[in-house]
Amino acid sequence: MTSAAPRRLPAAVFASGGGSNFQALLDHARDVAAPWSCALLVVDRPCGAEERAAAEGVPVRRVPVAGRPADEVAAETLAALEAAGIDMICLAGYLRLVPAPVVRRWSGRILNVHPALLPAFGGKGMWGRHVHAAVLESGARMSGPTVHLVDEAYDEGRILAQWPVSVQPDDTPETLAARVLEVEHRLYPRVADHLARAIAVGHRPEPMILSPGHFGPAEHAGP
Repeated sequence: MTSAAPRRLPAAVFASGGGSNFQALLDHARDVAAPWSCALLVVDRPCGAEERAAAEGVPVRRVPVAGRPADEVAAETLAALEAAGIDMICLAGYLRLVPAPVVRRWSGRILNVHPALLPAFGGKGMWGRHVHAAVLESGARMSGPTVHLVDEAYDEGRILAQWPVSVQPDDTPETLAARVLEVEHRLYPRVADHLARAIAVGHRPEPMILSPGHFGPAEHAGP
C-alpha cells in the first residue's frame, strides 16, 4: 500500500509585467517534490504574465487598481484568493502595494523578490531599471536580489534570503539587471519552498543561510 503524496500548498502569484519570475516559479512548481503549487495568477493590468499562465493552465484573475477605491480592490482581491483556497502568495513584479486586509489575512505568508540588497535601494518607486541605476550611481560594489516577507510598506518586511552579485566597472543598468535577474530565477523558487515548508508545520520562517555552493558552482553570480 502506497502512502498519499504530501499536500502541496496552493499559492497565488501577483504580477504586473512580462512575468519572467512567474515563469521561474511555474517551472519549479512542475517538480512533484515542490511543497506548493501555482493555483492562481492575480494581475492588475493586461500583461505578459497572463500569456504564461494560459500556457500552463493556471487560472488568472485580473483585479484593476487604478482609479478604484482601496476597499473595493481589497474586497475583490480577498474574494479571489479565498475562492482559490490560497495558502501563500508570491509577488513577481507586482507594481502595486498589496491591500492591507490581504497582508493581514496572509501575514507571514507573502513573499516578494526585490532586485537589490535591502534595506538599501528599496521603497516606493524603486523597481526595475530605477533600482539598478541607483545602485550604479551610489558606487556600490555589490548588488543582488532580496527575498523578503511582505508587510504593509514597500520593501520593509523580514528578509529571508539574499544573493550577492558583484557590480562590474563597466556595468550599465541593463547589464546589471540581467545578472541579478538570472540569480532571482534561481533563488526565488527555493525561498518559496522554504516558506511553504514552514507554513505546513506551523512555524515562522527563519532566514535562509546560503553559501556560494548552495546552488552549485555554476550558479554563483560573483566573479
